[in-house]
Amino acid sequence: MFLHGFQEDALLFERENFTDMGVTWSPRGTYLASFHEQGIQLWGGENFDKIGKFKHFKVRLIDFSPCERYLVTFNDGAGGTTAKGAPVDLNEDDRKPCVVVWDILTMQKKRTFQPSEEIIWPMFKWSHDDKYFARQTEDNIQIYETPSCGLLDKKSHKVTGVKSFSWCPTLNIMAYWVAEDRDVPARVNLLEIPSRQELRSKNLFNVADCKMCWQKNGDYLAVKVDRFQKSKKEGQVIKYSGMYFNFEVFMIREKNIPVDSIELKDSCVNQLAWEPNGSKFAVVHGEGQHSAVSFYQVKSASVTPLKRMEKKVCNRLLWSPNGQFIVLAGLKTLNGSLEFVDTANDFTIMTTAEHFRCTDVEWDPTGRYVVTSVSAWAGDRSDNAYWIWSFQGKILRKSAPAGFCAFQWRPRPRSLLTEEHMKEVKKNFKKYSQQFEVKDRASLTKVSKDIMEKRQKIMERHRSWLAEKTEKLASHRSLRLELRGGVDTDIMDTPEDPEELEEETLFVLVKEENIPLPA
Repeated sequence: MFLHGFQEDALLFERENFTDMGVTWSPRGTYLASFHEQGIQLWGGENFDKIGKFKHFKVRLIDFSPCERYLVTFNDGAGGTTAKGAPVDLNEDDRKPCVVVWDILTMQKKRTFQPSEEIIWPMFKWSHDDKYFARQTEDNIQIYETPSCGLLDKKSHKVTGVKSFSWCPTLNIMAYWVAEDRDVPARVNLLEIPSRQELRSKNLFNVADCKMCWQKNGDYLAVKVDRFQKSKKEGQVIKYSGMYFNFEVFMIREKNIPVDSIELKDSCVNQLAWEPNGSKFAVVHGEGQHSAVSFYQVKSASVTPLKRMEKKVCNRLLWSPNGQFIVLAGLKTLNGSLEFVDTANDFTIMTTAEHFRCTDVEWDPTGRYVVTSVSAWAGDRSDNAYWIWSFQGKILRKSAPAGFCAFQWRPRPRSLLTEEHMKEVKKNFKKYSQQFEVKDRASLTKVSKDIMEKRQKIMERHRSWLAEKTEKLASHRSLRLELRGGVDTDIMDTPEDPEELEEETLFVLVKEENIPLPA
């Protein structure tokens, strides 16, 4: 684990055999979870000490609640051996696949669930405040409340034909969509929890599939609707033709939650991504080398097109956590093409670059740095490395640790400052600029904290030695006067006549090189 610095990274700690299969940060960065044969271990604090252990044999997947109050673990019930190779004797409960909800602070099991045969992870989706978690079953959405972990109002929410659902990131509002049933159209519903009041509904026709994407602040919900012109049922499989795509954008904060639609005629839409703290969103559409990236903005309860960028080698959109800047990435089969774009300055392309075979791209929580990486877990064991870039696309550092698998930034907790305090800090920023400049100069001269402390210790030892020798020199003054016939050489001035000075040349070895002589 490293502490990222402007010029160099400081190693915080490293540990052999720390985990059996990767690590995971909690949403706010409080905990680091490691996987072990007997369960999950959480680490935290200034020195990353052991916080707690959750005994659940052979855990394969975990999930934290947004506020880090609960941990969800899943094992598949498979047998195994201990670290020493001995077979593990499992009891009947451990042999069954199960999902466990834990209270992190007390490390107690809250409830155990049996997963379906084909589990989709995470099995539960959490509300933003940890008050509720829910899962989808056939024709039902089961909503559980904490801390009891029992069904809300002791009953499931009956929704015939429900296909998927998602929570608003900042409000206890649930969005779900229902498939068409003969003459009954498909629809998207917004439901307030816990009252179960329907806030908004939108009917849709000729729908093959829907995908929901919330803006980070919960101000907007975009629903990508895969629509068809013709359909044909062959056995149990429905085949569609004449596909096209709609985006239904719900303005959550507006009165009556208005909805606006945009349509794309492309044969493929790869991704929609919202600007985290703004009203813009971007869409990648088209195939291969002929993909395009289109930008839109929500204004006055309607969606306005901003920019269309043609012929982009791109299949992933990655916004800065602070908005404005976005990376257009062509990952895996598109060979790591990268474009760094400033959307506030007429969509200027700041840098075009490439990290060959790049598999992952991740912004740091501050929005100042971007990491691209080639993971050994992707199947290719060559060129495994991570590169750190500035938000403008300038390469800052390259590192290729042996067997590199994954790079994770530590998430940051939400700021304790209110919006008013943030505005006040920005307004009076000049007051703090001198402090920041001192820190920047220290970074630019590559003087780390460890080096400064080492120099300080050396200086203190020198001063102590100097004081000791000065005291000794003074104690021998009378003896020196006696030996030198009363002449006090300590106060003799340097001779003014240059001819009386003696010059001595010293040679110091600065560098040694071995140069082979020609044969």
